[in-house]
Amino acid sequence: MTRFVLRRLLQSGVVLLGVTLVVFLLLQLVPGDPVRVALGTRFDPETYEALRSRAGLDRPLPVQYASYVGHALTGDLGVSFRSGRPVTAIVLERLPATLSLALTAVVFALLVAFPLGVLSALRSGSVFDHAARVFSQFGVSVPDFWMGIMGILLFAGVLGWFPPSGYVALTKDPVGWLSHVFLPAVTVGLVTASILTRFIRSSVLEVLAEDYVRTAEAKGLPTRLVVVRHVLRNALIPVVTVVAVQLASLLGGVIVIEVLFAWPGVGRLTYDAVQARDYPVLQGAVLLVAALFLLVNLLVDVLYARLDPRIRVR
Repeated sequence: MTRFVLRRLLQSGVVLLGVTLVVFLLLQLVPGDPVRVALGTRFDPETYEALRSRAGLDRPLPVQYASYVGHALTGDLGVSFRSGRPVTAIVLERLPATLSLALTAVVFALLVAFPLGVLSALRSGSVFDHAARVFSQFGVSVPDFWMGIMGILLFAGVLGWFPPSGYVALTKDPVGWLSHVFLPAVTVGLVTASILTRFIRSSVLEVLAEDYVRTAEAKGLPTRLVVVRHVLRNALIPVVTVVAVQLASLLGGVIVIEVLFAWPGVGRLTYDAVQARDYPVLQGAVLLVAALFLLVNLLVDVLYARLDPRIRVR
């Protein structure tokens, strides 16, 4: 296991290097001068040249990339063109908001999808099964921004139960955080729950058709025992991958939802950086998202070996 983790970490480093190269090259194709955008319409040539020199934009592209990678290895992702603050500090400030939203949305999705998917598979063809499938199809088909707008109109505008936007840190005010995170988490969680419900239902149905399940039933084991011991333990293994992918996507920032609810997460940071052509912040945010994806994938591979002893990591 230790050798496997070390090898995956090395591979992750190569992937991150490739991500930095692709992002760096793509940013060179974007029209416009980020320094001019940062300075505004009125600036003197001395200030312009000083900012370009400080950002290293006056050097050849290979030198710029090598310098960026070298500083990134030490945790220095550069300085924001717009605010002049270190990019590392800016990204880390936004990370807790994204983590709280992503984890809350995934927990809500699991609480909804797990019972729906399992009961839908166990009662295949019933009214409950059809209702669960309609819910799943609805959540996948309807845009999340529309559900967010409807949630704001109903729960914030009409009922006044929750604030329409904003963010409060969990450590400062847990009740305030819960009231602010509810609407965006439910909006994102409904979409995720719809996806998970379909996968859980399909996985449980597949396991129910296995010979060892029929053998257990033929031995006279109670249905509840068969489901818990034989069906769920095997059906949930592939579902872990789907949950991990959804979690990694949410950790990367749900840009539309974060903008809609004025949520100060990584997605909103990326959106603002694109608009302001703040390339160092954009590179830092993309690098963080890639690192989170790789970390989640590594944890899932390790979890596989714990859930199913037949799986051996190599």
